[in-house]
Amino acid sequence: MKSYHLIISTPEGNVFDGEAGLLAVRGSEGDLAVLAGHIPFITAVKECEGSVVFADNSEKRAKIGGGILTVNKDVTTLLSSSFEFIEQ
Repeated sequence: MKSYHLIISTPEGNVFDGEAGLLAVRGSEGDLAVLAGHIPFITAVKECEGSVVFADNSEKRAKIGGGILTVNKDVTTLLSSSFEFIEQ
């Protein structure tokens, strides 16, 4: 899986800043996943349980507060009121 630069940030600071292969969240229009090469866009993110697949193909689920997701050519950024990886 190709990877891209992902930043996940909360009011407390960056939770993740590195390479990811997939980010799955609930946007304003429903569930969505961002892969490398995704078309640029901006959407609101609803409170949800989502997941991140990292560059090494490992996956972690997360509790995500509401926020904003921006996807562009160089970086994907999730600005969220809260973000916590769930221990499995």
